Amino acid sequence: MIEYTKKHSEAGIKEKLPDILTFFNSYKQYEIEIVIPEFTSICPRTGLPDFGAITIRYVPEKLCLELKSLKMYFLAYRELGIFNENVVNKVLEDVVKACQPKRAEVVGNFNARGGISINVTARYPKKKAVR
Repeated sequence: MIEYTKKHSEAGIKEKLPDILTFFNSYKQYEIEIVIPEFTSICPRTGLPDFGAITIRYVPEKLCLELKSLKMYFLAYRELGIFNENVVNKVLEDVVKACQPKRAEVVGNFNARGGISINVTARYPKKKAVR
């Protein structure tokens, strides 16, 4: 059995992807939901494709995400080796970096492979861990 390495775990995280552009927000206190129903990336260990849907929900502050640039951003994942868990967290980081929302959530619902599916959620701001 081949073990997963740190290289597998970190694959794709530091990859330079196209910039997500923004435009000025003209309204207050509303939520935007963006759905990418045909997301594709590559498993860094097996080289097999991963398919799923990514949903971004955010409450804009001063900036909103521009959709054409977001499309180009997601197209870059098609040939990127990255674990599903890392996809969701990287997307959240890049959304927050682009528009500094009041709050944001990224959900990845990934198709089953080998009889197992995975759903991953990441939120901003991060809640403090309860111990």
